[in-house]
Amino acid sequence: MSQKLFGNLQVVNIGLESFNLPFEKMNIPHVQVLWRPSLVVSSEAKNIISNNKEKIKAANELAISRLQKGRPLLVGMGNAIDVIPGMKKNLILHAGPPITWERMCGPMKGAVIGALLYEGMAKNEIEAECLAKSGEIEFSPCHEHQAVGPMAGIISASMPVFIVQNAEFGNFTYSTQNEGLGKVLRYGAFSSEVIERLKWMEKVMYPTLKKAIENKKEKIDLKNIILQALHMGDEVHNRNRAGTSLLYRSLAPDIVTVAPDKETALAVLNFMNGNDHFFLNLSMAASKAIIDPARNIKGSSLVVTMARNGTDFGIQLSGTGSQWFTGKAPFVDALYFPGYSVKDANPDIGDSAITETAGLGGFAMAAAFAIVQFVGGNADTALNYSKQMYEITLAESTQFQIPALNFRGTPTGIDVVKVVEKNILPVINTGVAHKDPGVGQVGAGVLNAPSEPFSKAYEEFSKHLER
Repeated sequence: MSQKLFGNLQVVNIGLESFNLPFEKMNIPHVQVLWRPSLVVSSEAKNIISNNKEKIKAANELAISRLQKGRPLLVGMGNAIDVIPGMKKNLILHAGPPITWERMCGPMKGAVIGALLYEGMAKNEIEAECLAKSGEIEFSPCHEHQAVGPMAGIISASMPVFIVQNAEFGNFTYSTQNEGLGKVLRYGAFSSEVIERLKWMEKVMYPTLKKAIENKKEKIDLKNIILQALHMGDEVHNRNRAGTSLLYRSLAPDIVTVAPDKETALAVLNFMNGNDHFFLNLSMAASKAIIDPARNIKGSSLVVTMARNGTDFGIQLSGTGSQWFTGKAPFVDALYFPGYSVKDANPDIGDSAITETAGLGGFAMAAAFAIVQFVGGNADTALNYSKQMYEITLAESTQFQIPALNFRGTPTGIDVVKVVEKNILPVINTGVAHKDPGVGQVGAGVLNAPSEPFSKAYEEFSKHLER
């Protein structure tokens, strides 16, 4: 009946999905438009941004060209106090936007306690907590010192860090060595086992890795490793098996060459081999090295930082300088380890969303179907996440590709204007820390960034356009 009346009717529905029911019953082809109203921002801000479209476009073209040209190299290692700008003995760096001890979440407090025990500044948990809230210890975001840290993101003075340089622009970034999964410092654990592992990493693994990196005739090209890892099933945020394997392959001959003895070489190689996340910290430092040259471009709406401290979720824009825009850190839609549930979870935490900011991680999930076994969903879920992120980004990567999308470049360069106007929020895949200090990881999953930081950033960005 319907075909006789309407011929070859095809329907595009821009209303409620329930409007499709009659067409489904009559077998009439139809498409649902995934439209939603923009995020709530002032009409004044909208008008200013609309009137400056050409200025914003030109600024964003410059920002993206810098991001695309980035070439991060692993150039060395050093102790944090010797290489990280502004680092000092009583300073502890943390993930996310600025925060005080009083507002820190459980896992971040646990990681701070662990760092003070590791540094020998306290003998036990009680002494460490008293010192942390005494005012004698200073806290600052990793991002404000050219560094990044996963989960709690804690970096203290004695900790060894990787040194990454963007060969194209000369800027440096820093990250710690990855401890592995489970009860580790970055998830807020601080038992004697955790501290002993960190000391071994400082006294045994660090000197060996440092010499191995220096022994190489050419610096390790992290961008090339990431490109290959994407082709091998990683997205280099929650899945780093290929990236770690490629790094292992690159360093193994040099580790064997420079290690003081066979036992040390075996211990270092076995630690790397047994930790599929070893490359994570380097993928983060590489992502920051790539995107930092796109900072401080007047008129650019590019998001250059997404970071979480377990209490707040913060972003920074290229066109608004070092200003943070924050909102409440959300909970992760997660798969939990046996014995744990959402009741045990801490809200989202970590600097690792720098990978998404650079077009990797959740934005590249279509390259890593196996990741859904760790964070939930299926292959279609992974494809859809990546496809949707093209809607809010400024470009497709000229380097990083997704094989399942016919080697299309990953969606790269989050545009705060598109996020607000399309009401599509960046997707992030991440681990989940227990809400209490000292417990560790309890799961992993996916979430969308909260809207509040983007609305705030949009408003402030409009003001900068008139200055």
